[in-house]
Amino acid sequence: MGARAIMLQGTASNVGKSLLVAGLARALTARGLTVRPFKPQNMSNNAAVTADGGEIGRAQALQARAARVPPSVHMNPVLLKPQSETGAQVIVQGKVFGQANARAFQALKPKLMPNVLESFALLKREADIVLVEGAGSASEINLRKHDIANMGFARAADVPVVVIGDIDRGGVIASLVGTKAVLELEDAKLVVGFIVNRMRGDLSLFGDGMVEIAKWTGWPALGLVPFFDGARALPAEDAYDLAETSGARGNGRIRIAVPLLPRIANFDDLDPLSSEPDVELIMVRRGTPLPLCDLIVLPGSKATIADVAALRAEGWDIDIAAHVRRGGRVLGLCGGYQMLGRTIADPQGIEGPPMTVTGLGLLDLDTEITGTKSLTEIAGETTVDGVPVKGYEMHMGRSSGPAAATPLLRFNDGRVDGAISADGRVAGTYVHGFFGEDQQRRAWVARLGGTPSPRSHEALIESTLDALAAHLEAHINIDRLLKSAR
Repeated sequence: MGARAIMLQGTASNVGKSLLVAGLARALTARGLTVRPFKPQNMSNNAAVTADGGEIGRAQALQARAARVPPSVHMNPVLLKPQSETGAQVIVQGKVFGQANARAFQALKPKLMPNVLESFALLKREADIVLVEGAGSASEINLRKHDIANMGFARAADVPVVVIGDIDRGGVIASLVGTKAVLELEDAKLVVGFIVNRMRGDLSLFGDGMVEIAKWTGWPALGLVPFFDGARALPAEDAYDLAETSGARGNGRIRIAVPLLPRIANFDDLDPLSSEPDVELIMVRRGTPLPLCDLIVLPGSKATIADVAALRAEGWDIDIAAHVRRGGRVLGLCGGYQMLGRTIADPQGIEGPPMTVTGLGLLDLDTEITGTKSLTEIAGETTVDGVPVKGYEMHMGRSSGPAAATPLLRFNDGRVDGAISADGRVAGTYVHGFFGEDQQRRAWVARLGGTPSPRSHEALIESTLDALAAHLEAHINIDRLLKSAR
């Protein structure tokens, strides 16, 4: 007999579905159940390398961690990684499938449903319960015909649905009642309850609201969940979340500036820095000059060539050059590393039209974007001081040139990676998760003149997941939710 399953869908994007699934995964695991998270289709440039050699959305990797199991490509069988305003790279069961614009992807979706159902069936075989997360809004009836992410999947897999509304954004009664109003009858029959998320203040003030929603929808109330402040310690799912929290994080004496490029990717690389008390991490929005700081970090990018153009359009290249002249440090991560070189070439047109562009010229390197994606977990140390580092590679491209003769990292398998300038002030690496290794992060904080925190970033994430689980146990009727699963 296969596992039971239940699906959390939202009235809109960013209502907190990912966080709720992570918290429920930890809560149910603590109850002794074997749990697997599953998201049929995700759109995010925040991705993680899996133990089975592919990539999935970072949110599903966090949910797997909450369930205390390794992440698998089957937890997110379709991943869209936006490369432009209308087009994205399509990842199917962990591997690059191709590129598609928004209209082409709508036609492609029915062909991907078999992959989605196959992955779901594989997870069900190894679990007591599968927690399924929808994408976007359950009420997007204009996309219902070929849907594989919300009610289309729920109907195909016969999975009960809980609808999530976000009271913090306002209009939660209308959003939940309106969702019921527009759902097809057979879709609406799958809904077994609703949850109102992110309540601030006195919960009793919305008691009548919960009653009214239940009356108008016919759905039972499964919980009114207070805003969870600890969420800031966990990775954000996508760049929308990042934009919402841009600006300065912390008020430490070390200032680290990060330009928010349009196609920023894997920006959770920065989370460990923001948890350092001696660090002020400044996320710089477009239209704002880079401030005076100790370190500029150029983050990963899903479209490096386009982001170099955006960087220049903002005048940030001038700010970076001035920063370097003043003796400041620059670190490039993955796409940010490629930007530090002399040229970036895309002869196959992987990111857009084939072209070669000029980089920032801070490292004597040339990059060629290739069709083979490197997806590898790594461990090693920095070459200069032997400090441990671990993380993962997730990139399409090779960088070579004189600067590569002085690599930043040496992996345990003997390979080297990245580059560091002769004065040690400009460096880059293809490794994501660079600051997640506590010793490596502490070395950078000390190098920049600060006092490193003794706390472990990994321990912070674990304690936050435990706190989130306790939070949901107190405010969601988990017993009823389990009884509704099938």
